[in-house]
Amino acid sequence: MQPRPPRYGLTALLHKRSVQLAAIGWLASNVVVLAVAGDALPFDWPTAAARTPAGHLIDANLALAEVLLLTVLTYRLTRSRTLPNLADRAPERSVAARETLFLLAYGAAGLALGFVLAQLAGWHPFGLHLAGSIYGTHDHVSPAESIAWATYNLLVYAVVPLLFFRRRYSAEALNLRSGNRRADTFLVGVVLLIESLVQIAVLAPGTFDLSPGQLVLGAPLTFTLYLAGAVLPAMIFIYAILIPRFLRLTGSTAATVILGGLTYTALHIWDAWTVFTSPGNAVLSLAFLLLTYFAPGMFKAVLTVRTGNAWVHVWAYHALAPHTLVDAPHMVHVFDLK
Repeated sequence: MQPRPPRYGLTALLHKRSVQLAAIGWLASNVVVLAVAGDALPFDWPTAAARTPAGHLIDANLALAEVLLLTVLTYRLTRSRTLPNLADRAPERSVAARETLFLLAYGAAGLALGFVLAQLAGWHPFGLHLAGSIYGTHDHVSPAESIAWATYNLLVYAVVPLLFFRRRYSAEALNLRSGNRRADTFLVGVVLLIESLVQIAVLAPGTFDLSPGQLVLGAPLTFTLYLAGAVLPAMIFIYAILIPRFLRLTGSTAATVILGGLTYTALHIWDAWTVFTSPGNAVLSLAFLLLTYFAPGMFKAVLTVRTGNAWVHVWAYHALAPHTLVDAPHMVHVFDLK
């Protein structure tokens, strides 16, 4: 019988340098917003325009609290499982280091190219989110831009990396195969239910205001486009390929989860609401990118580390809630569905 990995309490976790640095970074982001924002933020956020900067900080910290509670719940639900050793799924350390640096450079190049190509077409830069996601946008987003965004991201961050690494590594080594389907399905159901209820209570998504015809067309369209443009790219690039390599290089689950959150945040650098027209606006944009995406990116990593299955976060905490649940009205508007 395989021995269980050692358990670490909260005190031991808080003594880890990576956790301390993450906490300092989070607190610093809060302080920066209070110091720089003044009475209003420079972002085009139609769905949250009435909130003050302090109100947005409260929202961000409550979202972090929810993620921490979901993390505790995930640990409780997986405590009796034989946990996978993801570090063993990565190559030896020197190879893992080269592959990690290559992937990060490749991801940065993908963001740069996505910026250039989208600007040439007169669109918003291609990042991990389509313009108008989550916060909304007053800018017009065309069907052509939506399809091009999804196609670009799917090819650059999912198809090409998967083809490259699948030639060298098995599906299990890339976290693409479940080691316990029943347990994974149960975990997906619990997390999806909780996250859906939270999204409904907090965001009051306009999905429920759509007509039956709009819902029948808009929900599958939203699911498909965001699966291609956001969910699968994040899953393959970060949680299938990078997470085992982060763990091999750091030897720390906590550091791996934090790096997963930071990488997920970085892929949203071109969100349509970010403003880099002045140093102050740039600092606020970076702060809110961290406050918005760091915690969800970490929780996706937690689900992957605890199950060894990158598909778990897809169904539990990305494709359906929030994207299909929250962004269906946006797609109905973009494609002018009646």
